[in-house]
Amino acid sequence: MIEHMDGSTHREFSNKFELDGMEFLEPNPHLFSFNNPYGACPNCEGYGDVIGIDEELVIPNTALSIYENAVFPWRGDNMSWYKDQLIKNASKFDFPIHRPWFELSDAQKDLVWSGNKHFEGINDFFAELEAKAYKIQNRVMLSRYRGKTKCSVCKGKRLRVEASYVKVAGVSISDLVNQPIKDLKEFFEKVELSQNELDIAKRLLAEIQSRLNFLSDVGLNYLTLNRKSNSLSGGESQRINLATSLGSSLVGSMYILDEPSIGLHPRDTARLIKVLKNLRDLGNTVIVVEHDEEIMQAADMIIDIGPEAGTHGGEVVAAGTLKEILKSSSLTARYLNGNLEIPLPKKRRKFKHYIDIKGARQNNLKNIDVRFPLGVLTMITGVSGSGKSTLVKQILYPALLKKLGGYGKKAGQFTSIDGKFENIKTVEFVDQNPIGRSSRSNPVTYIKAYDDIRNLYADQKVAKIRNYKPKHFSFNVEGGRCETCKGDGEVTIEMQFMADVTLTCETCNGKRFKKDVLEVQFKDKNIDDLLNMTIDDAISFFEEAEISKIIRKLKPLQDVGLGYVTLGGQSSSTYLVARHNVLNWLAF
Repeated sequence: MIEHMDGSTHREFSNKFELDGMEFLEPNPHLFSFNNPYGACPNCEGYGDVIGIDEELVIPNTALSIYENAVFPWRGDNMSWYKDQLIKNASKFDFPIHRPWFELSDAQKDLVWSGNKHFEGINDFFAELEAKAYKIQNRVMLSRYRGKTKCSVCKGKRLRVEASYVKVAGVSISDLVNQPIKDLKEFFEKVELSQNELDIAKRLLAEIQSRLNFLSDVGLNYLTLNRKSNSLSGGESQRINLATSLGSSLVGSMYILDEPSIGLHPRDTARLIKVLKNLRDLGNTVIVVEHDEEIMQAADMIIDIGPEAGTHGGEVVAAGTLKEILKSSSLTARYLNGNLEIPLPKKRRKFKHYIDIKGARQNNLKNIDVRFPLGVLTMITGVSGSGKSTLVKQILYPALLKKLGGYGKKAGQFTSIDGKFENIKTVEFVDQNPIGRSSRSNPVTYIKAYDDIRNLYADQKVAKIRNYKPKHFSFNVEGGRCETCKGDGEVTIEMQFMADVTLTCETCNGKRFKKDVLEVQFKDKNIDDLLNMTIDDAISFFEEAEISKIIRKLKPLQDVGLGYVTLGGQSSSTYLVARHNVLNWLAF
């Protein structure tokens, strides 16, 4: 501002977005989106991680201190000089060399990585290896510690640095999306804004609070908004879609949900029921495929399909309100009214050996000690997001694999694992990932029974005359399969401007094999007839033929309730996959 002699003033304004000599980017919605080139971190392109030196490989056991060789590459005589320099000079800058790594402050950890005038840090150590990468031992050392690591520019936040300069109530968007939904709700309920800011943001705040409430109502309080979608379970994804539907406030729509209660604790099931009723009360039709008793009891109408599974089902055995269903004689009704129940064991198996996990502190786990008894059935339960899967999938399983075989994927953070390892021969993780290695996998190929079936048909008289081998009875390789559909039984017609259309193969009529291969029969059944049998029917068929080898492999399918599935049928639903994975280990 300039004051003139005549008392007038002259003001100058800048058209730049700047403060204290620093120029900022003009805020717009794209600046706060990592999916947009304008807002994405230029170093990692919005992914949050890059290929570099992986901290979890460099410091695999965070329960160790610097003195106890927490920094893995600094062990041994050749590399110990780096550790020795830090230990010798630690008193000069008050560094706690005996404190476990996970108890160090962020500033202390950064110091170990960056170093100072008294010692060379981890970054300097690897920079020297890079500079001398012509030596093979240095290249080996570098490859050992490379992996996906947090982007050094955005610190894993995925947005460009300029986005963090814009704050609401002193908090940036990167800080907000790292908070669980429970804390976010509290922040927006208590946020203090000036009257001018409140006038601008009033409608936005109402919309944000409404959507956060929907996510909370479906039992997702523990999620953070920056959680990657590929890390969500099927149930979590469904519930997010449900919250989205609630937020849209559509009326007159039909919503069809397939087992949304999968993985839900009873506390969260009650919340889910409330959300489903809210969706109904908006004027929508809600159809839910479910086995959960609480959800069945909350329904206005129940349609019971049965009476059994597979070819023994397919009929409406009961329909009506809960009271009407309870009066019927269906299997579902008998469990609901208490006439049938799963009996509790009268005796519990005793145990004396354990696997002990100490200091588990990955994700939500708060440095806990857990003891897993051996030789018994142990149930791990708790509300959604309490850390059950983290404990088992990210700590116990990979830690045991490494202990028993010396290999395995990187485990989460924990202090130690101990116990009677000699009592464990192998560790198998049974989850709900699709069975087999391809979309053609089915129950009979997965449990290796198909090898025996193909050998059986190759041994028949007609097959021997025609010199057919077991491969001729496989739909996965050339020889006996229909080459028009490549053994799929279907062909896909590409539609240029519409969705592709799948049609039954006209050459084999959906039978997947060549006509001459189907002429080979065993007990009046060709390979297509057999693959279309249910597990129950196939077991009866092979019992009559007295082929115990195949029966022994098929029986576990029946034991886990999959007797209605056809031998050659594809099964991709969650509960079928889980049972297939269990039976694979029962079949041998």
